[in-house]
Amino acid sequence: MKQEVNWKKLNREQRGLLIYQTLVITRTTTGWRVPSQRGKGSYTVTLKVDQLKCTCPDSELTREKCKHIFAVEYFVKKTIDEEGNLTETKGVRVTYPQDWKSYDKVQTNEGLLFMKLLSDLCTHIEQPLYKFGRPSLSQQDLLFCSTLKIYSTFSLRRFMSQAKIAKEMQLINKVPCYASVGHFLQKSTTTVILKRLIHLSSLPLREVEVDFAIDSSGFSTSRFARYFDYKHRNYKEYKQWIKAHVMSGVKTNIITAVEITKGSGADSPQLPRLVDETSKEFKLGGVSCDKAYSGRENLQKIHDAGGTPYIPFRKNATGKNRRSGFMWRKMYHYFMYKHEEFLKEYHKRSNVETCFHMIKTKFKDNLRSTTETAQINELLTKILCHNILVVAHEIEELNIKGDFMK
Repeated sequence: MKQEVNWKKLNREQRGLLIYQTLVITRTTTGWRVPSQRGKGSYTVTLKVDQLKCTCPDSELTREKCKHIFAVEYFVKKTIDEEGNLTETKGVRVTYPQDWKSYDKVQTNEGLLFMKLLSDLCTHIEQPLYKFGRPSLSQQDLLFCSTLKIYSTFSLRRFMSQAKIAKEMQLINKVPCYASVGHFLQKSTTTVILKRLIHLSSLPLREVEVDFAIDSSGFSTSRFARYFDYKHRNYKEYKQWIKAHVMSGVKTNIITAVEITKGSGADSPQLPRLVDETSKEFKLGGVSCDKAYSGRENLQKIHDAGGTPYIPFRKNATGKNRRSGFMWRKMYHYFMYKHEEFLKEYHKRSNVETCFHMIKTKFKDNLRSTTETAQINELLTKILCHNILVVAHEIEELNIKGDFMK
């Protein structure tokens, strides 16, 4: 015989749990419909700002959580798994049209478009003032040849024929020696120039991109490290790698900011610098990141820059701690109670994975350089090549101007 529950001896949270277990809660367009405990009618629970409100007399009188709100919280938590996704998701595969006319025109003329845009971009490099001694090679010519070499994926010696073609097209003033091109990528001053040019190359799309995504990916190097296995008393060698942390637009996959770290570098500390660099010229809308970037400082940083952070919360996260800040509590309640709407914005993060795939497919996922500075510069040059090709494609498809001026 089923034992009856004495509701009067239970507190509000225990009553909410029983309502969730015994009655049927329904999701509506405005909130959740929770049946009355006595079986007479129902009440509506809605999310207002960052708090749940109920239409029952208890909630309206005391301004505290009633049993119906606790029941909705149990209902919502049950439908979200550890990964932050709904346990049941059914949908239709979405397909997107392709402007094949523009695509074919850009692809068949890619090499010429790339060199012309690169030459225009290199004009923004300042040549150091001549003081005394043997005149140095032009910084513009060296950067042009270094970038064209990475684009071609050839070795330094095999690449020189393409540099001569660029000289005949009057895109450079002088063809440098292949050794000079290699030495240019080994300078730390080149790193500063490349980061600036990556940012400049994204400016033609500043009116197009509003939503952004942040992520990192590793690129293997030609250097090896040794690992000692204490259990079996043997040595193992593995390739070292470095990470590129990028912020990219979700519409065109243009990269607006980049930070390079070692392979063990953490993701979360790089977010403030990426956001600062992008917000200088771009108006931020939604910024999507994975759980590695979760933290109240990062959420607040995106909010202060004018954007909305779409970062899923870990399983043990709560919105009760007042010290976490208003933005943390607001996005936590948004994540919990408007989960489908949150995921719709969050999954724009997949575009940054496409961005890395484009770079690694076209310019390879390994680095040939041996020194650390040269590896960083080689990786930055790959990203610069990617940006130039994105701009070349959007000039044809969106009819924008390839103007790299601020």
